[in-house]
Parts: sequence; structure tokens; C-alpha cells
Amino acid sequence: MDSVLTDLPAPLPAEHVIAINQPKGDLHTHRDYSWNGMEFALPPGVFFPGETSRMLHQRILDGAIETRGRVYAAMGVGLGVEAVAAGLRGARTVFALDVHPASVETTARHYAQHVGDRPGTEFVPLVSDLFSAVPAGTALDVVTFNPPAVSQVVSDDPEVVRNSCVGAGIVTRFFDELADCGLLAPGGEVFVIVSNTADLPAIVGHAAARGFAAEVALRHDWHDGVITFLFRFTEAAA
Repeated sequence: MDSVLTDLPAPLPAEHVIAINQPKGDLHTHRDYSWNGMEFALPPGVFFPGETSRMLHQRILDGAIETRGRVYAAMGVGLGVEAVAAGLRGARTVFALDVHPASVETTARHYAQHVGDRPGTEFVPLVSDLFSAVPAGTALDVVTFNPPAVSQVVSDDPEVVRNSCVGAGIVTRFFDELADCGLLAPGGEVFVIVSNTADLPAIVGHAAARGFAAEVALRHDWHDGVITFLFRFTEAAA
């Protein structure tokens, strides 16, 4: 963990963060999205996946983030691609969690369309502020989160803020809930993808303080000042 923290870049300057995170302006329209030969329909308010989301989606589908036979929670599920990928992969249980009701409804529709009633897989869509709606006693084997952790507010539209620039606090609260509620099963894994448009040292440092060890599963340099990290967190040995 110490070496991971030492190697993390500081957050980019505010003006740089704002300049490269300007919203497209089509959030409140109907849009279509294609991925791996599947079609997804986005109603107004549901966010279109970006490149970092696709990094997660592909790793779930191909098993680099293994969900087969496991209890999986997709945080901030949006239009539902990661839930669909986990269902197709053969997850035992898929929790699809989002604070946004329309996103949960959209995910449920796409899951029914692309996965359906698959024997051995349970699909649990929940409108949830982080883990608030997850039943007590749940033990999660895998959790993924592409958080809206951008450090600067880039819009006065609350829907844009909710989806992109809440700040590091959403991730520190995420780790608090994981730890306080004992949500990880033995050997559980937590994958968080975040860039230096967020406060990486604060996020990883807080995870360490709550008992989670980090390793870098992916480091991607976009050559515009932005570096994206996919972290794998596990509960540190006592």
C-alpha cells in the first residue's frame, strides 16, 4: 500500500480538470449505445459510458474481473452494461445499484433483454445510495465502482454533478460502508477505477485507513495529463 500511495499523481490543477470534463449537453435526450454486438437505449438522465467504463465492462465480460459463480455488486450501474456482462459471464448474484431510479429501471430492462432468466443467476436491481438498500447479512465476492469523483464541479446541472463530479467523498464513504457493514466475503475483491482528475491519494489513503490493501490492476496514460488507475482492493491481513 505504501508503494502504491507513493507512486500516485497529485490531482490535476482545477482549470485542467474543468476543461477536460465538460459535459456533452445531450444528457436529457434519448440516445443509443452499442457494445459487443448488443444495443442499449438510454432515456434522459442516464449517462452514456465513457472509456473508463468500457475498461471495466470488458474486464467483467472476459473474466479479468471474475464474477462467474460469485456474488457481484455493480455500483452506480447506469444503463447496466456491467450487470449484463456479469450475467452473461455467469455470476451467481448480480446486485445492480444506483441512486438514480431511471438508471436502475434501464438496467433491469437491458438485463432482461440481453441476459434474461438465466438458471443459476439471480438479478437484484436496487435504488440505493451506495449500499443502503443491500440486505443485511449480504456477503459480496466482487464489487466494481466507477465513481463520480472528479475534484471540480463542471456543471450547474445536478444530474451532471451526480454522475461525474461529487468528489473524493463519495469514494471514502463507499469504503466506510464496506468496512462498517462487513460487506465483503472472505477473499472478496473491490475494483475502483479513477483518474487523477480526482484526489487519488485521499481515496487510496482512506481505503488503507479502513483496512483495505490496494494494488494497481491497470494504469492508463491518456497523454493529455490524465492518468487512469484501476485499483484492486482487498481486506488487509490483521
